[in-house]
Amino acid sequence: MTATADPATMSQLHHALSDPTRLQIVERLRGGEQCVCELMDVLDAAQSRLSFHLRVLREAGLVLDRREGRWVYYALNRDALEEARDHLERLLEPARDPRGKCC
Repeated sequence: MTATADPATMSQLHHALSDPTRLQIVERLRGGEQCVCELMDVLDAAQSRLSFHLRVLREAGLVLDRREGRWVYYALNRDALEEARDHLERLLEPARDPRGKCC
């Protein structure tokens, strides 16, 4: 990630990770690609609810989808997760001049 990461993109990415259900989905996908039916069973959630959360994750770039016949498989986009991690790490780095500048 560059030092000039787009704030709107980072906001969308972090917002997508701010929901407990979406975090559970990301955790499940750490183990590899899964279809919605597998996620429904594990998370005990309705298909419509999961589809909503998967859409939010996909639009933020955190998950990738692949169609195979009538099934859609989802996988983590590790590049996007690394970008989120790098963004948070950069926020923790000390400023070059911690005193700041006043008037």
